[in-house]
Amino acid sequence: MANRLGELDLEEAAQSIVGNWKRFQCFIWYRDDIEDADNWAIVYTHNRDSGLLDLSNAGVIAKALEPFTDGDDPDVVFESHNHWAVGHVDGVSLRIFRDGKITDAFRKYHDLAESMANYPILDEEDYSNREYEATVENIADAAWRLKDDFDLPEGWEYEVYGWLSDNDPGEIENRDDQGGYPSEASLRAAFEALGFPQVETAC
Repeated sequence: MANRLGELDLEEAAQSIVGNWKRFQCFIWYRDDIEDADNWAIVYTHNRDSGLLDLSNAGVIAKALEPFTDGDDPDVVFESHNHWAVGHVDGVSLRIFRDGKITDAFRKYHDLAESMANYPILDEEDYSNREYEATVENIADAAWRLKDDFDLPEGWEYEVYGWLSDNDPGEIENRDDQGGYPSEASLRAAFEALGFPQVETAC
């Protein structure tokens, strides 16, 4: 959605998306507190199964649109819609036109959509940080069988990440936009190289 809107000029994008909620199938957006609902649109930014890129961009979009959520009659409302089968989808509803003019809120969103149409990552640093933290979490998960064999210090996951980054970077490459997921063999090599003591087992 965002990339397609970003390929249109501002007026075309506004006309293409306004009232889009009325065209959704199997969906009812009920907001009886909004008198001009026809001037609004719903934009989804991420869902339960989103990868790191969508989550990163969603965070940037939310931060950029937050100033427009203030007041008694805001132009942006954060939305989270749930379904028993597909989990949740999150995003915003935003007023596209106010008094016949395109709102500043939609102008800001369209700016971001144009950026994503030209390059998919809105904030390289944020995305890189998410990759890093996801990989660290994955390291802990991937080592579930090894952890009982070693006496691991606090923060060992970060030490292992650092060792793999220096010695076996392919093991922490981002996979399926969910961060790196190293093999058990690479983790054992890291544990041993870092000098983590093995737990002695009783005979």
